[in-house]
Amino acid sequence: MIQDSPEIVTREGKMTTFLCHPHRGGPFPTVLLLMDAMGMRDELRDMARRIATAGYYVLLPNLYYRSNVIELGPFAEPIDEAGRTQVNRLVSSLTIRSVMDDVEALLRYARDRPDAQDDRCGCVGYCMSGQYAINAAARFPSRVHAAASIYGTSLITGEPDSPNVVARAVRGELYFACAEIDGWTSVDTVEALTKDLAEAGVRADVELYPGTYHGFAFPERPVYDEAAAERHWDRLLGLFRRCLG
Repeated sequence: MIQDSPEIVTREGKMTTFLCHPHRGGPFPTVLLLMDAMGMRDELRDMARRIATAGYYVLLPNLYYRSNVIELGPFAEPIDEAGRTQVNRLVSSLTIRSVMDDVEALLRYARDRPDAQDDRCGCVGYCMSGQYAINAAARFPSRVHAAASIYGTSLITGEPDSPNVVARAVRGELYFACAEIDGWTSVDTVEALTKDLAEAGVRADVELYPGTYHGFAFPERPVYDEAAAERHWDRLLGLFRRCLG
């Protein structure tokens, strides 16, 4: 497998990005893996590698580059007050608009890479980035053909860029994996999202994972659920196969 960490130029600086793809057989469809609130770490790099081994050119960007943060380092579970304050500050520093600028830079970077296909891309976001993945598919509908939100937050916000609203502009297919026990996204919200997208005729699958907690797909978390995590991998890679090839 080819791996690299390029500094991708954005409107506001340089964004360190983990890149990986198979050694042979390209060019490969591009997949953007957007980090959760805990930021860049080996756990996410391993997840990027798993996607890459299925035949994709994967870009995992450090969205906290504007705050000059590369990695937060390991946190004890449960996270202490100082850690929560730091993470909340970093999460609050991001906006959908700023992250869409970053997505645009990532797609521009892929366009110039001989091993990447930039016309059929996918995007997956975990936790805080679920909303970003859905917005990426809406903002770049001719390029992002599949997007997934995995225990995403802020799925119905009442704002014009709320995922349930912008999903109507998506030309491809969407997938939402939702934890049943989630302090950031209630079951009522999941049910409302399902109803809203169905009534709007959006190509979307909203799936509730019974008995799981927010973060169930991360192997380093105490709430990791192997069966649910493997189901999410099956759904995610199936989505990419259908939409990206």
